[in-house]
Amino acid sequence: MRHQNFIDRDKLYGLLQNNVPTESELNDILNKARLLKGLSLEDVAKLLCVEDEADIRKILDTAHFCKEEIYGRRLVLFAPIYTGNACVNNCVYCGFRRDNKSLLRKVLSMDEIEQETQQILRMGHKRALLICGESPRNNADYMVEAIRRCYAARDEKGSSIRRINVELAPMSVEDFAKLKAEKIGTYVCFQETYDPVEYSKFHPAGTPKGDYLYRLTCMDRAQEGGINDVGLGVLFGLTDYRFEILAIMEHARHLEEDYGCGPHTVSFPRIEPAEGTPFSLPENIPHPVCDKDFMKIIAIIRIAMPYTGIIISTRETPAMRDQLVKYGVSQISAASETNPGGYDAGEGSTDAEDHKKTGAQFTLGDHRSLDEVISMMIDGGYIPSFCTGCYRKGRVGADFMDLAKPGLIKEYCKPNAMFTFREYLEDYASQETKAKGLELLKQLTQTFPKEELKKRVEGNLCKIGEGERDLYF
Repeated sequence: MRHQNFIDRDKLYGLLQNNVPTESELNDILNKARLLKGLSLEDVAKLLCVEDEADIRKILDTAHFCKEEIYGRRLVLFAPIYTGNACVNNCVYCGFRRDNKSLLRKVLSMDEIEQETQQILRMGHKRALLICGESPRNNADYMVEAIRRCYAARDEKGSSIRRINVELAPMSVEDFAKLKAEKIGTYVCFQETYDPVEYSKFHPAGTPKGDYLYRLTCMDRAQEGGINDVGLGVLFGLTDYRFEILAIMEHARHLEEDYGCGPHTVSFPRIEPAEGTPFSLPENIPHPVCDKDFMKIIAIIRIAMPYTGIIISTRETPAMRDQLVKYGVSQISAASETNPGGYDAGEGSTDAEDHKKTGAQFTLGDHRSLDEVISMMIDGGYIPSFCTGCYRKGRVGADFMDLAKPGLIKEYCKPNAMFTFREYLEDYASQETKAKGLELLKQLTQTFPKEELKKRVEGNLCKIGEGERDLYF
């Protein structure tokens, strides 16, 4: 089945022409946003045209309010596992592009995937994102085996990955059904750019990724294959960021109208220089997005799509990531490696040199360890979360949104985040981080208004301290 294009390019660019809101219009839009019901496409177009510093501050403040109301102080952590850098595409911005001859091409064996999984488990991670280039060598059947091996892996403490999300090339309904059968969490695929004219410049014809419409409609096939949660994203820097935000809104509307549920997440990567690409130097990036605009657009998506998870990766610097969690970001990767085999390639590894030759998909901005990231979060009063309770209880897709929109999901999310945080503190944290974290948990326990819930949380935290694991509501 060939799905239809739901992006009206001329309409979206037209909404951005001479559309700066008046002070009264801006205040009306932001007051509307504080009702936590989302915004219209026209509202978002006006916010995207705001350039005044004071008005941007109002948008940021509104986003902070929405983030706190819905997500509280929780921040979900995960790690990507790159299973291969072999790729048939030739995307001009990607270090894995076919014409980059400087890379040693590598597709991990199942044993190597298990080793990579064990390495992130030893850090304390419980959530993984499997990601790879597009190649016959890592097709759907390969990914099925990779998912099984990742779920089956254990570290010395007996810990395992509890949720696997995947970021993979578009595929058929039948192949999506195979992934669903393996109990994946969210399927993620970036459109890269929603502008069909610009898309062809960055994705040469004759490659699978050169088909704009096939990529645009991959979430339709994912839904038809039974996958409840999908994640959208573009690569900011390719085209006008304002157009891309409106297009994400249109994609979310399409999913809501046709499948009953919008995107579970939206990711916000900016182009970073990569070896062997035309964008190896920052000055070559076509439409760079400055820090001020980057913060603004994340804040706009937070208030426009208040119940959608917003993801930021280690492309960004520690300072930028630490700021963005205040204005919308709800999920971050930590201690990431972006080349296949990167986690198992320590200085003492016999394969270290080969792993270095596999290169990286992009340049990292945040090199902190997981413990360092968590220490920062504690200092900011945030709850580091490895929670997978909703996924494992079946609170996904439309069912999740039915709980999230009236605010009921918070009764599960905060306790579950605290339980997984306590596990990390007991099993993986440094002594300094553990001491700070236990004090934060003590303070958080006192914030539950219902005495019955407070006692249940205290009881589970004590059980975890005594050795029980994997407790969730």
